[in-house]
Amino acid sequence: MPLTTTISSLTQHYLDKEDKYGAHNYHPLPVVLTKGKGVHVWDVDNRRYFDFLSGYSAINQGHCHPRILETFLEQAQKLTLTSRAFHNDVLGEYEEFITRFFGYDKVLPMNTGVEAVETALKLARRWGYEVKGVERNRAKIIVCEQNFHGRTISVISFTSDEGSSKDFGPFTPGFEPIPYNDINALKIALQDPNVIGFLVEPIQGEAGVVVPDEGYLSQAAKLCRDANVLFIGDEIQTGLARTGKMLGCDHENVRPDILILGKALSGGTMPVSAVLADDEIMLTIKPGDHGSTYGGNPLACKVAMTSLQVLLDEQMADNARVQGAHFRKGLVALNSDLISIVRGKGLFNAIVISHPDKEAAWNICLEMKENGLIAKPTHGDRIRFAPPLTINRDQIDECLDIIGRSLRHF
Repeated sequence: MPLTTTISSLTQHYLDKEDKYGAHNYHPLPVVLTKGKGVHVWDVDNRRYFDFLSGYSAINQGHCHPRILETFLEQAQKLTLTSRAFHNDVLGEYEEFITRFFGYDKVLPMNTGVEAVETALKLARRWGYEVKGVERNRAKIIVCEQNFHGRTISVISFTSDEGSSKDFGPFTPGFEPIPYNDINALKIALQDPNVIGFLVEPIQGEAGVVVPDEGYLSQAAKLCRDANVLFIGDEIQTGLARTGKMLGCDHENVRPDILILGKALSGGTMPVSAVLADDEIMLTIKPGDHGSTYGGNPLACKVAMTSLQVLLDEQMADNARVQGAHFRKGLVALNSDLISIVRGKGLFNAIVISHPDKEAAWNICLEMKENGLIAKPTHGDRIRFAPPLTINRDQIDECLDIIGRSLRHF
């Protein structure tokens, strides 16, 4: 830990409470946040930071966006939940809005990202049996090594991360991992007639913002079409303007057969996720086959519509593209021996730290925190940089200065 790292007694008070009363399933930076606005957050000691994680891309529109909060508060005082046992006057409006927004026949609303992933997997299997005609209980879904789609039992059944799967078995069968960004591996896997889906992140986020070769997604989508296999796009992190397009798949004009959204769908106010598909897929699910108490609640529906509209009205995809290119160029210009790789797209970026100390990336993040920027390492040697999409060039330059100073200090 750098010598400059300081923890006040007030911060320590909150850290101690979490340590004593909370499950130890996270390892956060030692900062306790109490307020956010735009690209900034403040801690309990009133120190201001640039937020370069954005709630794992859940806060693309910036902290406490006024239009999103206005919608949230207005609907929260009117009607928050009915459950799907009854109709409400917002759900249909939302369903029309989001299906037209992304160009699909139907949407199935859920809450968390991993719930949406599980929903997509169920839809794919049902389609595989009822439409493609695969023998029941024989369906396979191809997934990618080093993926991150959540932490439910089924999802960790095909993870490469031992920390997520150790001692949680037995696991759910029916998934075949192949290397990411390997068209030949996909081509071989698709030869199995029992394959009904290919689940992929347009950019692997948790793996350290791994960007595939140009053409990978479009080739993969064509292979899936030719094999009568569903292309399932997990756009929970890469979607909603993060990469410089509304969807990560848009960079290669790929339309997933099943589209998975979450995180920034609520602008960081509450869990909202969605699965979109056309009728041939979606209508294989009948009443009682799948559902969620909170999925499609009126509060979530209203907030999601405003969150999507804000992305459009404020041209956040364009800003992500422009500022992201400037940011990556600035990272390279730091010319730091500690940075072995700079990669990313839009405002979804990462650096790979080259240092014999396995804690180097963590300690660099601690140093950046001391200098007014918070980010988090992943997989030991990688640091992700994903600020809110409202960030401007002057702020990017200020953050590049913070990153540079922190690297030099380390």
